[in-house]
Amino acid sequence: MAPPAEPRRRGRPGHDQAAVLATAVRLFNERGYDKTSVYDLAVALGITKSSVYHHVASKEQLLQMAVDRALDGLFEAAGEVRGLDVPALEKLEQLIRRSVIVLSERFEYVTVLLRVRGNTEVEQHALARRREFDALVTELVKQAQAEGGVRPDVDPRTAARLLLGMVNSLTEWYRPRPGGAESIADAVTALAFDGLRA
Repeated sequence: MAPPAEPRRRGRPGHDQAAVLATAVRLFNERGYDKTSVYDLAVALGITKSSVYHHVASKEQLLQMAVDRALDGLFEAAGEVRGLDVPALEKLEQLIRRSVIVLSERFEYVTVLLRVRGNTEVEQHALARRREFDALVTELVKQAQAEGGVRPDVDPRTAARLLLGMVNSLTEWYRPRPGGAESIADAVTALAFDGLRA
């Protein structure tokens, strides 16, 4: 009689789905998503490819999880701001401030998000959600204009893109550090909103 089969191990001890995702995101940012393979991920984790598949179904699932982590943070911030009983300009300022905090707290995930180009279904979905967030910011600019808080000569869509561009540009040079997000958020909002206010 054959000995009973050993139970399948779910990767090396200490590796869980969060660790696999964090390593994948680091590799996506270092090498690019297209140039990172599941084999590369397995080597970086010190496990086999089959062990990676115990945690996730595919590389695409890892990308989906990464961009969702970034986007979910932004939409959570938008939901919090929407509930504030303050003028639209203050909501807009709070949303930009909180977007900087999200970027700082989820820096590598936001960096992955900003590099997607729509080459896959996952990337197209991420870009659609980004456009939805852009529209929320544009609508806040319009509301602030209607209330007299934002200059009437500013195009709302352009203003929204410039605000978000300022936030997103942080991925190119900013490196998160303890306590640093608040001071960066202060700088971004001061520079942006001093120019927008009526």
